[in-house]
Amino acid sequence: MGSFVPHTEAQIERMLAEVGLASLEELYASIPASLRLGRPLELPPALAEVEVLEEAERRSRRNAGARRDLVVFAGGGAYDHDVPSAVRALALQSAFVTAYTPYQPEVSQGVLQALFEFQTSIARLFGMDLANASLYDGAAAVVEAVNLAVGATKRNRIVVSQGIHPRYRGALATLGRGRGLELVSVGLRDDLATDLAAVDAEASALVIGYPNALGRVEDLREARRVADAMEALLVVVADPVACALLEPPGSFGADVVVAEGQSLGIPLSFGGPYLGLFATRSELVRLVPGRLVGQTVDVEGRRGFVTTLRTREQDIRRERATSNVCTNQTLLAIWAGVYLAWRGKQGMVELARSCYNAAHYLADRLEAAGLSVLGRPFVREFVVDLEVEARPVRERLLEDGWLAGVLVPEEPTWLVLTATEARTREEIDAFVDRIAKEVR
Repeated sequence: MGSFVPHTEAQIERMLAEVGLASLEELYASIPASLRLGRPLELPPALAEVEVLEEAERRSRRNAGARRDLVVFAGGGAYDHDVPSAVRALALQSAFVTAYTPYQPEVSQGVLQALFEFQTSIARLFGMDLANASLYDGAAAVVEAVNLAVGATKRNRIVVSQGIHPRYRGALATLGRGRGLELVSVGLRDDLATDLAAVDAEASALVIGYPNALGRVEDLREARRVADAMEALLVVVADPVACALLEPPGSFGADVVVAEGQSLGIPLSFGGPYLGLFATRSELVRLVPGRLVGQTVDVEGRRGFVTTLRTREQDIRRERATSNVCTNQTLLAIWAGVYLAWRGKQGMVELARSCYNAAHYLADRLEAAGLSVLGRPFVREFVVDLEVEARPVRERLLEDGWLAGVLVPEEPTWLVLTATEARTREEIDAFVDRIAKEVR
C-alpha cells in the first residue's frame, strides 16, 4: 500500500507557479532551519486496511466491557441499565444521527418535536415547569444552575453540600475561580445527610443531592426551609431514576433541578458522551441556559416547533447573555426521550422499584455477612463500610470480574455500591460471598 499523498506533483507545480515560486524549498524558506525536521517521520511502515482493523480489534480487547467482562456494582453517575433494542433502533435513525443544529424550523420539525417531547418528559419527571433541550453532562448542568442562581440573585456566595458528586464540586470550583464566587462546603452528618443546621448565611444558591452521591435521600423540605432563610435558590442535583419512585423535587419547591441523564437508556460507553438535564420554574425561563424548544403555530394555524428564548451569547449581545454554552446533546436527548416514551410513567416506576429491590437485597445480604451498611434511606446506591482499606479489595475483585463500587477518598474503608434492574439475585449472592471472603 503506497503512501497517501494529498496532491500530485503536477498540482504542486501549478500551486507554486501561482505564487511565483519554483520549489517547495522556496516555500519553506521563511521557516528557520532549526525548526524544520529535515527527515521523514519515524513511523512504522503503513498497514493495509485489514491489518489496521485487526490491530484496532487487538487493542480494543484490552478494554473490559460491562456484562461481557465485568459484573457491575458501581454507579457514581454511570449506571449499568438495560438498553431496549427498540430504543436503540429508534434513536439511531439516520434523521436523528446528525451534527446539524435545528436552526431552520421549516426543515427540522422532526428533531424539534422530539426535543420538545424530551423537555416535556424531563419537566414532568422532576415536577418542574419546564426543561431545556439538554446540556453536555451532569457536571455542566450543575455549573449552569449555579450560573443561573448568581444571575437571579446578584450574589456570589454558593453553599454546596459535600454530598454532591466530587467531580461536580470540582467543576464548581473551576467556575468559582473564573467568576470570583465564594464556595462554602457543608459537611454530612453521621447518617450521611447534609448537615443543614450548619448553614447560616445569605447565599445565591444551596446545592444539594436527591439522593446525594453516597445514596442518601436528602430531606428537601428542610433544604427548602434553609434556602428560604438564606434568600437563596434551591438547586437539586437529582437521580432521574430515583425521582420516578420518590416525590419529585418540584413538589418540595426546588428552583432548579439538574441531573446526569445517562440512566435514561444511554449505554455506559466508557464514560461518555452523556447527557445533562436541566429543569426550572417558569419565572426563571429567561435565565435558562442553552436551547429551549417551544410549540407554536404557523401562519396557516398549524402546530409547529421552534427554538425560542435563546439567551446564549451566540444569539444575543454578550453582556445580556445568560450563558456561553454553545450547543447541547441533541442525539442523546432524543435517545432519552425515546426511552422515557418507551417505558412510560408506570414503566419508570417499575424500573425504579426494581433498582430499589435489587439494592436493598444487596444491602441486606451484606449486613447478614457482618458488614455495615450506611446512609438509609436510599434507592439504588448506598455505602458499605468494609472496615479494611477498600482500594486493594476493589482491585482484587476487579481481577475476578467484579466492578465493586466507587471509592470514597475521605473514607478509605468505604465503598459506594449500586444495584440496578440488570443485576440478578444469583449475581448479588455470588458478589456478597466474594466480598465477604476478602474482609474476613
